[in-house]
Amino acid sequence: MDTDDRLIAALAEDLDGSFEALVRAHQDRCFSIALRMLGDPGDAEEATQDAFVRAYRALGGYGPSRIVELRLRPWLATIVLNVCRSRLTRRPSVARGTLSLDVALPSDLEPRTAEARGPVATVEARGAVREWAALLMTLSPAYRSAVVLRHVDGLSYPELAMVLDRPEGTVKAQVHRGLAQLRAAFETAQQREHEEIRA
Repeated sequence: MDTDDRLIAALAEDLDGSFEALVRAHQDRCFSIALRMLGDPGDAEEATQDAFVRAYRALGGYGPSRIVELRLRPWLATIVLNVCRSRLTRRPSVARGTLSLDVALPSDLEPRTAEARGPVATVEARGAVREWAALLMTLSPAYRSAVVLRHVDGLSYPELAMVLDRPEGTVKAQVHRGLAQLRAAFETAQQREHEEIRA
C-alpha cells in the first residue's frame, strides 16, 4: 500500500484526524502547480490554501466508500487547477500570458543535478529555472495546465485526461504543442540574447 492509499484509508476513517497528513504530503506539489499556473508565489500560496479548504469541504460531504474510490493525486490537481483558473479569470493579463515571472523558487523545488554542485552552477541553474518559468507563463492557460501537470507534477496521460476532462489524445496534443511553443520561445530568447551580446 503506497502513501496515498494509506492517506485515503485514513481520510475515510477519520477525516479530521488525518487531513493534516494529507496537507503535509501534498502541499509542495499543489503549490508548485499553482505557482506555474499563476506566476506569483503569494497568489500560489493563497490558491494552495484555498484548494485544501475546498478539498476538506468536499471530503466532508463524501461518504467513506466514495473517499476510498478517490485517485488522490489527480483529484487534488483538479481542485488546484480550478482554483487557479478562477484566479486567472479575475486577472486577464496573467491569463493572456503577459506576466513576467522573475521569482526565486524555493530551494526544494529547484532541480538538483550532478553538474549543479558549485556556486556558479547553482546560480546558473536557478536562472534557467526562472527563465523556463517565465516562458511557461507565455503559454495559453490550456497549454500551460497540460504542460505543468505532465512535466512539473508528473501526472500520467490518463490522469491528465481525467484532471482536464478531455480525451487522452487531446491532452497529448496539448502537451506536445505547449512544449513546441516553449522550445520556440526559448530559441527566440536565446537568439535575442546572442544578438544583444554581439551589439
